Amino acid sequence: MKKAIFLVFITISISVAGQDESVKALKDASTKSIKKDPADTVSRTWKKGGIYSLNISQGSLTNWAAGGDDFSLSVNSLLSLYAFYKKDKHNWDNTFDFNLGYVNTTSLGSRKNDDRFDLLSKYGYALNSKLNLASLFNLRSQFFKGYSFSNNVQSLSSNFMAPGYVLLSLGLDYKPTKNLSIFFSPATARWVIVKDTILSNKGAYGVTPGKNSNLELGAFATIGYLKEINKNITYKGRLDLFSNYRRNPKNIDLFMSNTLNAKLTKWLSATWGVDLIYDDDVRLFGDNNTSPGLQVKSIVGIGLLVKF
Repeated sequence: MKKAIFLVFITISISVAGQDESVKALKDASTKSIKKDPADTVSRTWKKGGIYSLNISQGSLTNWAAGGDDFSLSVNSLLSLYAFYKKDKHNWDNTFDFNLGYVNTTSLGSRKNDDRFDLLSKYGYALNSKLNLASLFNLRSQFFKGYSFSNNVQSLSSNFMAPGYVLLSLGLDYKPTKNLSIFFSPATARWVIVKDTILSNKGAYGVTPGKNSNLELGAFATIGYLKEINKNITYKGRLDLFSNYRRNPKNIDLFMSNTLNAKLTKWLSATWGVDLIYDDDVRLFGDNNTSPGLQVKSIVGIGLLVKF
């Protein structure tokens, strides 16, 4: 009897010990399977990318204050980058666009046709799933000199930070979908900067003659849209509206950019870009060159496109 009890005890002990080892092994496997990969955390927190295109382009300009040809054939490049951060209730959107083109004409030789850079940074704190309390910073200008031409006579019309636009704003950012952002602020400061002495002495771009900057306070709204329509077609659009409380608030300044890229082959693409600008303080148009006007730039090109 004692031997039988002893054998039963040994059997139960071995069984329990085996179960303990099995349970421990299952726990270890479970822990390994749910262990976070640092790379996964980064990919969920940041979304980065961009495009670079180098095109042979046909461009047209109407009332373009920065200078250039009304019609041109040129080599045009575009660098467009973005970095979006999102974690918990915090999000931070950053975009940078740089456009540079050169044109060659028999009458005036080789010269710059188009040059613009635009940096936009927006931080938001989520009030709910679609609405953020947000602050926004925007810098827009160009790197190189721009010229206007009349009767084959060249005159300086723009330069680095002439004009330059620096904008600081606090408001609400509404994101109904992942591709669309609508920002509005009733309290915005915008500096119009003209660092070039020749242009500032003329009072260009609304600054007081001889001064290098002008501070404007007003209401600001910007709508941004970035969409991969399919694996071959991408659209990026932005509309900025600004009302200057200090001067003619009903005359709203407008800046709008549109870029459509269509990938034709692995490296070849077609690009169409349209920019619209209306600035009530840029009075270079009309019969006497003293009136504001809608500035229009359209560029159609075909060439190299790289996504990263």
